[in-house]
Amino acid sequence: MHLEETVHISPQGQITLPASIREILRGDTVRLVVEDDSVRLESPPQWAGSLKRYAGEYIPLETIREQIWSEVADEDHPGR
Repeated sequence: MHLEETVHISPQGQITLPASIREILRGDTVRLVVEDDSVRLESPPQWAGSLKRYAGEYIPLETIREQIWSEVADEDHPGR
């Protein structure tokens, strides 16, 4: 199959995928593959996003880092 579409890139760097391409990709997640001067959209492997339903609340990365450092400090200096 060969299909080409031209789309506009918004000032925020976003594009809208035409319905014909969304139907081919199936789903709401795509993988971007960059090779030399080309960018290709692919359907991700079937398992991509499969853990989403198990995800709890959003925790910022900085919060996770602080928790880890705190735990490491407690292991290095017990009783403090």
